[in-house]
Amino acid sequence: MRDIRGGCEMRLKVIAGVLIGALAFGAGALGQVPAETRPQVAAKASPPPLPATPSTTPPLTKQDLDGWLDGFMPYALASGDVAGAVVVVVKDGQILSQKGYGYADVKSGRKVDPARTLFRPGSVSKLFVWTAVMQQVEQGKIDLNADINRYLDFKIPPYQGKPITMRDLMTHTPGFEEWGKSLFVASPERLIPLEPLLKRWTPKRIFAPGTTPAYSNYGASLAGYIVQRLSGEKFDDYMDRHIFAPLDMKTSTFRQPLPRQFEAEMSSSYQQASMPAKPYELVAGEPAGSVSATGEDMAHFMIAHLQDGRYGANRILKPETARLMRVEQPKINPPLNYMALGFYHEDWNGHTVLGHGGDTSWFHSELHILPDDNVGLYVSMNSLGKNAAVAPIRQALFRNFMDRYYPAPRQALPTAGTAQAHAKQVEGLYWWSRRSSSNLMSALNLMQAKVTANPDGTIQVSMLHDASGAAKRWREVGPYVWKDENDASTLAGAVRDGRVVSLATDDLPPVMVLQPVPGWASAAWNLPLLYFTLGVMALTVALWPVQALVRRRYGHSFALQGREALAYRLTKAAVLVQLVTLIAWPMLLMRLGNENPDGSLDWVQRVIQILCLLGVLGTLAAAWNAVLAWTSGARDWLARASASVVALACVAFVWFVTAFHLLSFSLLF
Repeated sequence: MRDIRGGCEMRLKVIAGVLIGALAFGAGALGQVPAETRPQVAAKASPPPLPATPSTTPPLTKQDLDGWLDGFMPYALASGDVAGAVVVVVKDGQILSQKGYGYADVKSGRKVDPARTLFRPGSVSKLFVWTAVMQQVEQGKIDLNADINRYLDFKIPPYQGKPITMRDLMTHTPGFEEWGKSLFVASPERLIPLEPLLKRWTPKRIFAPGTTPAYSNYGASLAGYIVQRLSGEKFDDYMDRHIFAPLDMKTSTFRQPLPRQFEAEMSSSYQQASMPAKPYELVAGEPAGSVSATGEDMAHFMIAHLQDGRYGANRILKPETARLMRVEQPKINPPLNYMALGFYHEDWNGHTVLGHGGDTSWFHSELHILPDDNVGLYVSMNSLGKNAAVAPIRQALFRNFMDRYYPAPRQALPTAGTAQAHAKQVEGLYWWSRRSSSNLMSALNLMQAKVTANPDGTIQVSMLHDASGAAKRWREVGPYVWKDENDASTLAGAVRDGRVVSLATDDLPPVMVLQPVPGWASAAWNLPLLYFTLGVMALTVALWPVQALVRRRYGHSFALQGREALAYRLTKAAVLVQLVTLIAWPMLLMRLGNENPDGSLDWVQRVIQILCLLGVLGTLAAAWNAVLAWTSGARDWLARASASVVALACVAFVWFVTAFHLLSFSLLF
């Protein structure tokens, strides 16, 4: 899920790579601020082939659509090393086309069948949760603007005087930090039921409710729990009875492990089609993204929302409720698309488009509905692909679908007269609003986006690339509104009191924004300091046995005695502990990125926490050693300078483990 783990996992790998790279190559090799890798966007993926744009707009018919898809999908999957995909298009209350491409299982040669093969739509699952929430609204059980504590049996305190409402949950503005511990687990034994999972730890609040988009899996799982409490039915049972059954979604389930009757038709999943299959993924906070469903079943869901809550003779929502779900909420970054109630607004080419994306580690999906045109498009792929190829494939599929069947002329907008001034104003470092701030995952915040002002008045944002991996150049066409004219994408800034407070782009869903990095957290000085610290510690540890060997070779005795010798040796031991900590830290982050953060690595995290504490205490020894070096008169200027530099490195260690929350005895994140 772009939404559950994709971005987190990618950034884990990037920050771990940076830290390990610093250990291996030193400050000289990695001395500049790196650009953050955006969630689930290929860094250098080859763009999928783009079908030729017709000179006239063809009608959206099955014949034309099938021909167009058959010209796009097979080559895109093959070039991206993606095993298989399902694509479904609905129109006027019927399935217009449903196509399977490639393999549901590479080893056995089983092909994708859109009517039988189950895929994991990831966070598209949340649309079912929000639909269930609106059923409760219809019944008068939920007030969208009421404090959600009214519906819970545990309390979430207000933040900055504001309680969380269901509307906040549905627009991803409850203000929670990122949540990842035990969201994915490796085995059924590690699945934690929804109620104890939510009560175990409430993520820290970092924004006042209703003020800042920051995607929240915890918030969606919380909404599912509220449905469970108010209905008196277990969440899985409720979804079966009130969503899947009336929509005739006979091959769909939230249940985990996967029910036996679905196992034979479940698609395997892959990092790349050329690699071995991955195990079935288990999502502990099931409302956030545990659905398994066929493409045909997903078509039924799209038809119901396009028909104002009706599928065949059954109705899951009243017409006015279904229409209410599609209403765009007040915008935070005008003039960009924003959230409806649970749906993303993805309006394109002058057409209203609502949708949702979803990514597990290996399945990657998009759902789009055009309510005014009574059309829906769903795609799901079972592999991440080479260089995360699924990201440009699914974006190209949607945008070229729109350009083919619902085109709009490109407007040649003049460059704004404020381009140069605003480019300079917006220049700097930014981080995502969707982030951790109180646990070891906050180390990811060192990966920051760099906005650069070009001499011609355009700007570049380091994590926003086109499909070929080239940085986009954004030209200002209105006050704090920039366009990338190659693909019509928009970047917009929110300005308050003359200061840019956030940036957002319609290249990504409206569930997170970029915010200026405060000075204390800036990677511009934190990363060089980290490289300096690692270099000093590595050199200190390496020279310790070398010095002993040299003394032994030339018959020299250790010159220091008494407390000076003790302070010196304690300092060496402290530096060793700190260096081991700084090596273990990125290695743990890398493991968490490659494996399920389900508690199986808690013992590693605990060891690192203990090492952090010992390292902090050891800084006192380093400071003592530096004081003695300058006051005892027994050491020369080189020894004094060395003791001082080592003490400074130890102080820097204390800064990092406190600022980025390694010095903690909580195992939750």
